[in-house]
Amino acid sequence: MASSRLFSSFEIRGLNIRNRLFMSPMCQYSAPGGVAQPWHLVHLGSRATGGVGLVMTEAAAVSATGRISPDDLGLWSSEQMRALRPINEFIHSQGAVSAVQLAHAGRKASTVAPWKAGRVLTPDQGGWMTIGPSAKAYSETYPVPHEMTDGDIAVVTQEFLYSADLAKQAGFQVVELHMAHGYLFHQFLSPLSNFRTDQYGGSLENRMRFPLQVAEAVRRQWPAELPLFVRISATDWVENGWGLPESVIFCKRLKQIGVDLIDCSSGGLSPLQKIPVTPGYQVPFAEEIRKEVGISTGAVGLITEAAQAEEILQKNQADAIFLGRELLRNPYWTLSAAKSLGAEISWPPQYDRAKI
Repeated sequence: MASSRLFSSFEIRGLNIRNRLFMSPMCQYSAPGGVAQPWHLVHLGSRATGGVGLVMTEAAAVSATGRISPDDLGLWSSEQMRALRPINEFIHSQGAVSAVQLAHAGRKASTVAPWKAGRVLTPDQGGWMTIGPSAKAYSETYPVPHEMTDGDIAVVTQEFLYSADLAKQAGFQVVELHMAHGYLFHQFLSPLSNFRTDQYGGSLENRMRFPLQVAEAVRRQWPAELPLFVRISATDWVENGWGLPESVIFCKRLKQIGVDLIDCSSGGLSPLQKIPVTPGYQVPFAEEIRKEVGISTGAVGLITEAAQAEEILQKNQADAIFLGRELLRNPYWTLSAAKSLGAEISWPPQYDRAKI
């Protein structure tokens, strides 16, 4: 397939990305003090060597209280920024674009890594006070968060701006704002977690206000020649929750602000969610938002085969494919995918002898 869409370049703002296969952000819970480790160089660098077009970090917290776990990657200090520079330099040396996902966990913060049973941290275990749009816990096992004041909202906005500035200093070429999976911005968007009666709650317009304010502020600060992505949960998968119609409206506003691509995921807001997990189950969200909003979208979720990814793009259901677990299983998935699709791509010269 000489005309493979997956292996065609993707031009967005001032960037030319070598193909349309993007590494999805996947938390590693392995950054003490929020500082990237050799693990991150190998984890992210090997996927760049493996041929993906864009390598995105896991969610990088914009503050200590915004972490999911104590060992989340962070980007709120110069030390954290400096640790990321050599990783970006290596990613770029392999011909890939580097991206960072900036995040705040809100009421889902202060937990331990999932392989430690996902327990919520108590104060004597080093846990911290969480924040959210309302004093409503994620579940019965989570603590009730502090309801954010206008002052808190202003502080978090500045934290995102500072982290975006550090991202530029670290050498990232794309910023993605994490507004999905039940974390802070998603908590403001969904009526299942936002019970405010002020300008940030109630109507859809009010619930969108804080996420849109941050997106607009970051877009103004982030270099005009570099793209800004937003990851959303297109639906809560819960009755009377956030859904696709609201996502379309929200994405129209994000486009007006200057957001360049919507990374279309779903769920994470409520333990009551019922997700019909099947191959490509989230692709229709990317397709609908692309069609209705006229914005580039990324499809993600149980995309595992090269032919499957190619078909999504050929059918114009999305503009890029975010690959997650499949890249954990095989960092060099891209190289074998190109071969199966008949696409000619460059291999690292050190590996060229295996290109048969």
